[in-house]
Amino acid sequence: SARHSDKRGLRFMMVLSIIIKVRLAIAEKGLRCEEYDVSLPLSEHNEPWFMRLNPAGEVPVLVHNDNVICDPTQIMDYLEENFNTEGTPRLVPEEGSRYYLRVQHYRELLDSLPMDAYTHGCILHPQITADSHIPTYAAASIRTQIGNTQTELAKLAEQNPELKDAYIAKQRRLKSKLFDHDNLKYLKKLLDELESVMDQVETELQRRVEETPEEGNPSWLCGDFFSMADVSLAVTLHRLKFLGLSRRYWGNGNRVNVETYYERVVERPAFRRVLGHVNNILISAVLPVAFRVAKRNAPVIVGTTLLVGFLGGATYLAFLYMKKRLSPFS
Repeated sequence: SARHSDKRGLRFMMVLSIIIKVRLAIAEKGLRCEEYDVSLPLSEHNEPWFMRLNPAGEVPVLVHNDNVICDPTQIMDYLEENFNTEGTPRLVPEEGSRYYLRVQHYRELLDSLPMDAYTHGCILHPQITADSHIPTYAAASIRTQIGNTQTELAKLAEQNPELKDAYIAKQRRLKSKLFDHDNLKYLKKLLDELESVMDQVETELQRRVEETPEEGNPSWLCGDFFSMADVSLAVTLHRLKFLGLSRRYWGNGNRVNVETYYERVVERPAFRRVLGHVNNILISAVLPVAFRVAKRNAPVIVGTTLLVGFLGGATYLAFLYMKKRLSPFS
């Protein structure tokens, strides 16, 4: 769905978590762009037109003039380097400044977290979560979607010889990744490792409190400015809340600075515009899919706003469920 277009011809495509970081960075910088959604449940990211754009078959993709960028970190770096005129907020301090290394450290630390593993693992093993916003039937749906996607990729490889290597490579990555994500022991290990990351964030936020003790002058993760590190932290916390993991990592006297930070960041206008309330995530993922169930016209550029990355089958099932519930009122 087209959103905005700026005079420099910025276009991009978008998903939850990783792709939401790109969207939030764009919103925080106040940039105007043109967005297109790619439906994961409808497998639009596997169609030949998209694989030619990005042979990895993954979102997001940024198209600006003659540049096509497929890596989310590179996309945000590109935005920072090319859209830095007066009046456009900087999310990464200038290299050499006292804050630059701090922002880069936390940005890299948070961006390295295996959010797709947390997401798929919590869907497949809901017993490890509390107050999850994911439908209980999602586990069965996602397992079915896995099998269907692997079969589809093999078929597409036969139908498109010039893209065969790309499809086979994606099929192998999918199989390997989901094998790990369905391993409960491995998932618990990842969640235990996340504890130390959250401890580090809590300590850093406490330093900000000690640096600015007076009320009415709150700071963010790396200083008194909102940075790319905050983009990563805000999206990470929001995803953990959606998955039903927030009780484990903050609240009830545990990591009070993280709790306070999350309460503040969700009130930022850009955050509310891009992510909204955690209860709305499923609906915002379902509606774009519902529209194209009846009309599957491939867009020119790619993006997505879907729930579980490349395994978005649960979202489509949620649409069918909502449709059934709403039909008596239509």
